[in-house]
Amino acid sequence: MTERTYFLGVDGGGTKTEFVCIDATGTIKARALTGTTYHLEIGMIETVSRLEQGIAAICGQLDIQPDALGFVFFGLPAYGEDSVIDPQLHAACRSLLGHERYVCGNDMVCGWAGSLDCKDGINIVAGTGSIAYGERQGKTARAGGWGEVFGDEGSAYWIAVQGLALFSRMSDGRAPKGVLHQRIVEALSLGNDLDLCQRIIGPAAMSRGEIAALAGLVSRAAADGDTGANAILALAAHELAALAISLRTTLSFPPDERVPLSWSGGVLLQEPLVRQAFAKIVADTGLFALAEPRHAPGYGAALYARQLATGG
Repeated sequence: MTERTYFLGVDGGGTKTEFVCIDATGTIKARALTGTTYHLEIGMIETVSRLEQGIAAICGQLDIQPDALGFVFFGLPAYGEDSVIDPQLHAACRSLLGHERYVCGNDMVCGWAGSLDCKDGINIVAGTGSIAYGERQGKTARAGGWGEVFGDEGSAYWIAVQGLALFSRMSDGRAPKGVLHQRIVEALSLGNDLDLCQRIIGPAAMSRGEIAALAGLVSRAAADGDTGANAILALAAHELAALAISLRTTLSFPPDERVPLSWSGGVLLQEPLVRQAFAKIVADTGLFALAEPRHAPGYGAALYARQLATGG
């Protein structure tokens, strides 16, 4: 192997972080997984520790030191959203690598790079959180991704929270009691409905990722005919489509151009009710050309590292 022709991509997500290393031909040479690197949930110390673990695992598989990595792209959750934390993350990555051949960015870039092979267009990420990212002729832009407290519409976390809110209305009679109610009772082993408060916001509250996983209960209830759950998934599809439409305008695509539009993340990849509704909404606009994802975000991060290194 020619010196420094390894390109490492890091796709940090709300549930897991994937490390993918490729060579100049795009062949995967090593890969590793760690837990989430969402610093708002696990803190800076643990975030850096997990990055260190992943880099060490990659280098161990290749029997190299970090200095042998030609270029690295760190796609990190919430990067670019905190002027205090961002420089700390950037410096930590420099320390872990021992060189300057790297770029830190938001993990949204990984989805775009993988789904569209680093080509112009828009990618919608709908996983634990949600965000859209696109590029056109060197211009970049994002939409959404404001976090779970007041944003991330259409994400697994958002779907789960809407489902929990529907459960509360079903419980006290503000909404008809559908399939979802019993599904949540069983999944969380609730002795009574109010035990939900302790499970979600009590001292031993569920993590962001654990709450997001409850989105599956909403999807299964919808598939079994729960009208309230179906309405949540329909709204999720509209919210995700709105990200694409907004970003198309921001990137100034011509009115008559059908913009390549792809997706990544578990909601659009694994929830057919959301994906089908989303696809119909954007297809009906006549503004997009739907494109099945070409690669996973982890591989996309590695492709982007290679592009940054070569300028291609």
